[in-house]
Amino acid sequence: MALRPSDLHAIPVFEKITEAHLETLMAAFERRTLAADEVLFEAGTAPEHLHLLVSGEVALKEGATTRFLLNPIAPIGELGAVTGFRRATTAVTSKPSEVWSIGIGALRQFFEQYGDVAFPFYHNLLNIVADKLRRDQNRLEEVRTNLIRTQKGMKTLLDFVLENEETALSRQICATLEDLIEKNRRWHYLVEPSRTLKSSVRLDSGQLVPVQELSDGWLRLGPLPENASVPHEDWSGVLVLPSGEIPVSGRVEARDDGFILIRLDLLIDEYRKTLQDYLTRLELLDFVV
Repeated sequence: MALRPSDLHAIPVFEKITEAHLETLMAAFERRTLAADEVLFEAGTAPEHLHLLVSGEVALKEGATTRFLLNPIAPIGELGAVTGFRRATTAVTSKPSEVWSIGIGALRQFFEQYGDVAFPFYHNLLNIVADKLRRDQNRLEEVRTNLIRTQKGMKTLLDFVLENEETALSRQICATLEDLIEKNRRWHYLVEPSRTLKSSVRLDSGQLVPVQELSDGWLRLGPLPENASVPHEDWSGVLVLPSGEIPVSGRVEARDDGFILIRLDLLIDEYRKTLQDYLTRLELLDFVV
């Protein structure tokens, strides 16, 4: 059966777009008939097309494991196609299929030419992302609640073990519990700077190194320039934020293939507030107010 514009209304990203606009958009897609076991894209690759499964079946795989089976009519990787994020899965046809595709560049040109189609498309896409963010928040809150409950339980168990006679077994249990409790502390959780709120560190040599993750107690930098000289223990630099610069110091705790993890020293109140404001701005990007 031929695909009609009205059929696309069942897909959230095409919801409430007029049939006339959908017909114009459909005409921009390239139609392909694929055999089974043909790869549409591989995990880790940059998106090149927006795909639409019209007939057949497509498997989304993580390694050798099939994570999802898509049946018509379904978009394939629409978020990655628009945002440019690398593919998280490999898409393979699991039976003979008809797939429509449009290149990323061609899609952008189409939207520039047909703004009345682009607006509802991106509006729908924004709603999809907002709904996903809300679901993620609910899941994270469940994880947070379970983590707090587990943390309290481990502390109770640790106190119980410490109150009793010490043995080789109890020493091992205490060491394990103390390590887990320490790793679960909130200040160990780092935030990744966004593309619009980037930060970096200026080394003593004047070289700028991107910040990969940070918190009010930790800083992960990299990749380091090949000729960068970084101490093995005590360290200092200048944290360059969108709102200003902060002198920071600390201790290098780990090194890994050009990246370093630094445990930060305490900051004075003025600098601590500047850093906290930056962290809040980053965290709000993951939160629906």
